Amino acid sequence: EVQLVESGGGLVQDGGSLRLSCAASGFTFDNYGIGWFRQAPGKKREGVSCINNVDGVTYYADSVKGRFTVSTDNAKSTVYLQMDSLQPEDTAVYYCAAELGSIVSMYGSMWERGIWGSWGQGTQVTVSS
Repeated sequence: EVQLVESGGGLVQDGGSLRLSCAASGFTFDNYGIGWFRQAPGKKREGVSCINNVDGVTYYADSVKGRFTVSTDNAKSTVYLQMDSLQPEDTAVYYCAAELGSIVSMYGSMWERGIWGSWGQGTQVTVSS
């Protein structure tokens, strides 16, 4: 059974940092990409960042470039999202999702349009001003 479990969310002040974790199990981690998405109240879901474990390629939304860093620990089957210089606009529920690395590669910079069939339960990030 595929499982993705996010952790690390919380309340932080404007300019602060958080590190989210996505622990994966039930599939061959090295063959997949892991994407981070977020959804704020009243807004549609948006792709934040993605790392393809097949080739190590990473992608970032323009809104988080230079502030967020995605990384993977294959030994722990865990992907991290380091979020620095957080802003109130980053407030949302953050989800991680899994997609075959070959499909992530096919979509390239439009990675968030992939199927993303497996999702975690989400973790709340709140940035206060």
